[in-house]
Amino acid sequence: MASPRLETRLCGIRLATPVLAASGTFAYGVEMDGLVDWDWVGGIVVKGLSREPIDGNPPPRLWETEGGMMNSIGLQNIGVHAFVKDKLPALRRIGAPVFANVFGYAAEDYLEVVRVLENAEGIAGYELNVSCPNTKHGGIFFSSDPALLGELVASVRPLTRRPLIVKLSPNVASIAPLAKAAEAAGADAVSLVNTIVGLAIDARSRTTRIGAGFGGLSGPAIKPVALRMVYEASRAVKIPVVGLGGVANGVDAAEFLIAGAAAVQVGTASFFDPSSVCRVAKELDRFLAEERIAHAADLTGTLKMGESKK
Repeated sequence: MASPRLETRLCGIRLATPVLAASGTFAYGVEMDGLVDWDWVGGIVVKGLSREPIDGNPPPRLWETEGGMMNSIGLQNIGVHAFVKDKLPALRRIGAPVFANVFGYAAEDYLEVVRVLENAEGIAGYELNVSCPNTKHGGIFFSSDPALLGELVASVRPLTRRPLIVKLSPNVASIAPLAKAAEAAGADAVSLVNTIVGLAIDARSRTTRIGAGFGGLSGPAIKPVALRMVYEASRAVKIPVVGLGGVANGVDAAEFLIAGAAAVQVGTASFFDPSSVCRVAKELDRFLAEERIAHAADLTGTLKMGESKK
């Protein structure tokens, strides 16, 4: 069993640890059975789910950068109906809280996915991925327009009593208005950040390293940006903030909690170590013991802003 120091609650849901597996980096969760110790997994955010299956973008889809990784998977997934039929029964046996990541290209897509999931057992809550272009509004991203974001969250909110987490993008001028819009529309929490849009080039062939052209940068390279935005979001809203973006060890996790996060997600690190979510939790527990901190939640929001180590 995980250490009692790590136990916490997120939107009323008991988590054995505040360290969750991030969407898009842990498959649907069941594929990791046998690779991780489920007692040390705070929760699973499954691969993004859409109304219908999506094949995704052309290869290559991944490129390792100096400080992380770029990807452009294109939201490949089996679709919500296949997920409920083929993946969810095994996930229920695992026991860790399962959060379904939901996305769409128009509000109707999100609504239909949530309607299907509402009739299924074994889901603790939802994470709305709002970093998708809203094709009915000229390609504007929900994640960059507070009004559109608020409308989306408000339309989903009445469909479920399960916790609703809204995943925000760093590709905006200011994160606070988006976090506030999500909160005002009924979100129970926000998670941030998603990947930062980037470009990788092969100088010899003068082509892009990613088949789709641009890709999303993740990993240690974006951690300072993610920490800043988690801090800003946590000060802008009263609902919990879930931090992600470069969490690769226990100290990284502690930094996000200190910045204001109630929980963290491990993403890119799972690509080189599928058991990273457990390892990070164990390292966080050791950090808490070394610092004589009784509970992980005691770290949340304790940043002494503007004070440097003497």
